[in-house]
Formats: sequence, structure tokens, C-alpha cells
Amino acid sequence: MTPLSQLKPEQIKRIKGVFTDVDDTLTTGGRLTSQALAAIEDLLAAGLKVVPVTGGPAGWCDHMARAWGVDAVIGEGGAFYFHLDRDTGKLVKRFWYDEEARYAKRQLLKAARDSVLAEFPGVFLSSDQPYRELDLAIELRNARGSLIPDPVRDDIIAVVKRRGMTAKVSSIHINAYFGEYDKLAMVQLMAKELWKEDLATSRDEWLFVGDSLNDAALFEFFPLSVGVANVRHVLDKLPVPPNYVTEAEGGAGFAEVAKMVLGNR
Repeated sequence: MTPLSQLKPEQIKRIKGVFTDVDDTLTTGGRLTSQALAAIEDLLAAGLKVVPVTGGPAGWCDHMARAWGVDAVIGEGGAFYFHLDRDTGKLVKRFWYDEEARYAKRQLLKAARDSVLAEFPGVFLSSDQPYRELDLAIELRNARGSLIPDPVRDDIIAVVKRRGMTAKVSSIHINAYFGEYDKLAMVQLMAKELWKEDLATSRDEWLFVGDSLNDAALFEFFPLSVGVANVRHVLDKLPVPPNYVTEAEGGAGFAEVAKMVLGNR
């Protein structure tokens, strides 16, 4: 990985917007700091688009899309994007699957949930699970706050995959769902539908910031991919690392990215 400071001004000047992970990328210790929020606001004020791309639940994404002023929010690992219609003031929700398919997948999800909890005593779901539409969020930490051992994590992933689910690992969860989408697929769909943007041909005009394993596809896709410094903790497991890395971790790292972008425009 190359230090962010070596990103060239001519590359930065082409940037139209920033896609960013949320947990441990925008947040620090689970909190959105004033520094990170100010960085988002500064990017938006400069005319850049900002889109959080998260494994977080629909309930959180509803709030982000309404209150943060961002252009859209992609949630549950690519299950949907939400955006606020500036003309009507209404929240528009675009899911990967139609309502009938979502209902069927939720029934399968309930069975998978019961199976995982029965087979792995001491493993539990995220407290935000009631606010999720299509995603099973399994905590990577046990009730005592300790990380579950890697073999247990791998066994859980194997179990959900045998049920036909896709499994992604973030910095805080195993996210399991029935679907053929991921963060990158929904980023591309959203850009095409909202902005008539073909990211396959304009990927060097966008920047992505992330920190975890489920960001690998985006790290690979975008030439201007940046890991906040805590991405180093998972480098040995990342199939594709980001091209650049910040000095600071979490929200301070994101603010470092924003300062670099805005200082060269």
C-alpha cells in the first residue's frame, strides 16, 4: 500500500465523489465523531458526491439518508440503496429484490438464524438485527467482548454457505444473506440509476475508503482505493488490499482523506 500523501494532485482533481464504508472507517470506537461528520459536510459543500456503503441495517440507513445530507446510502452489504428525493423530501428505497422475493428470503433467513443460534451456543446476533431487512448479522465478539476464535468463525461461515447463503466478514460482524449482490454490485447499479454513470468506464473519477474484508471488491475495482490505517489489522486476510493507506485510523483517517482531496481541488 502507498501512503495517501503520495496520491497525485492530477488524480485528485478528477474525483467526482467518495464512496465510504461506515463501521471503523467513518466511525471511531463505534461513534461518528464531529471530525468525520465535518469531513462529510466539507466534501458535500465542495460539490462532491458522498455515499456511505455499509453492512449496517435498513434502520440505520434510513436515518443516514435523511439526516446526514449525503447523496445516497447503500446498506446491508448491497441489499438496497436509499436516497432522499430533494424535490419531494421523501425517502426513496430501491431494493435489489422486489417485495415478493424479499418476503421469501426473510422466511429463509429466520430458519438460518435459528439454526446458527442452536448450533453455536454463546454466539449471538447483533442488537440491530430487528432493523434489518435481508441480512443476518452475527457478532464477531461473544458476550464477554472477546473475539470468537477463527475456527468458530469459519465454521459459522461454512454452515450458512451450506444453506445457500452468501457470507461476508466486516470489522464487527459476519453478514449472511440469500442473494447474488454485494457492495460493489449495488454501487454500480445505484450510480447508473441515479446519475447515469457507468463506473466501469469512469472508476478513476471516484474514490473509495474502507477498512475490512467485505470491502475487498471495492478496493480492487477502484484505482483510488484507500484504507484507513486500521486496515493493516486484516491485511493478511484481504485478497486485495487498498492502493493507498492513511496515517490515522477510523474517522480521523477519513478526515485525512477529505483534507487531501479538498486541498488539491
